[in-house]
Amino acid sequence: MSDNQEYLENLGHLEKRLKSYEGRPSAVAGVAKDPVNLPMIRHWCEAMGDTNPAYNGPDSVAPPTMLQTWTMGGLSGHTGRTQAYDELLALLDEAGCTAVVATDCEQEYVRPLRPGDEITFDAVIESVSERKTTKLGTGYFVTTRMDVRVGTDLAGTHRFRILKYAPARPREKPQAARPGPRLRPRPVVNRDNAGFWEGVRQHRLLIQRCTGCGTLRHPWLPGCATCGGPDWDTVEASGAGTVYSYVVLHHPPFPAFDPPHAVALIELAEGVRMISNVVGVPYDKVRIGLPVRLEFRTYDDELVLPVFRAGQEEVA
Repeated sequence: MSDNQEYLENLGHLEKRLKSYEGRPSAVAGVAKDPVNLPMIRHWCEAMGDTNPAYNGPDSVAPPTMLQTWTMGGLSGHTGRTQAYDELLALLDEAGCTAVVATDCEQEYVRPLRPGDEITFDAVIESVSERKTTKLGTGYFVTTRMDVRVGTDLAGTHRFRILKYAPARPREKPQAARPGPRLRPRPVVNRDNAGFWEGVRQHRLLIQRCTGCGTLRHPWLPGCATCGGPDWDTVEASGAGTVYSYVVLHHPPFPAFDPPHAVALIELAEGVRMISNVVGVPYDKVRIGLPVRLEFRTYDDELVLPVFRAGQEEVA
């Protein structure tokens, strides 16, 4: 038997063992450590900046995206956990897939959770992928599915996916490699924020405004965090603002930037905040409360970004 044939045979044996864990429970009759409660809901909403009135008061419900929060076991773990998931991870470790990264999760919401609800859950190893090669390395995607219940009622389903992989070896840089162009990173444009970037291209800084309650918001979102309304229009920022907070970046170096440089959280006159660069002053002259004014800077043939300029007389 050739080395390649032996490798393929061992790989097939490994994947058969991995597949045998599909459908096996990773938690049975798990019980949440605490019932759904207002303090945890308040902490979550404060962290997320979510002021929707549905999440406070005597008739409040928990934000749907908190679904997994109620099932977390903390440092001491939770009851009902089986050995199947640990065995699966150990098998992958033995195969050289010693690194792990969470890739994504999917949630389905069936009924709202309310303060006082007692949570139980069951979890199953839903799938183990075939061998996959990524930029991180080669390994397997493992998906677990957790069904969250209140009594006998299904409240929601949480799918969680990880990649267990063998890290790829770093590639050696060609000795005669020439430095590439010093291009600024491109913004991620999607269906929710495309209008903002189209406005920037036209040298207009557009702020979303909920047509239901009038709340302004930035960054752009598909719905209003205050009233939950999906409809919106825009207002154009006046361009006036102040530095609300800032950091000075020294590391890591990046070819498109010359560290150290300041990155600031700008509070616009309209009341919303956005992250940008402060120009016109040295990085060590940026201060909280510094008045700034919007301008648009063209970095190359494709990229226009909003930045904020402080005059020298304002920082002298």
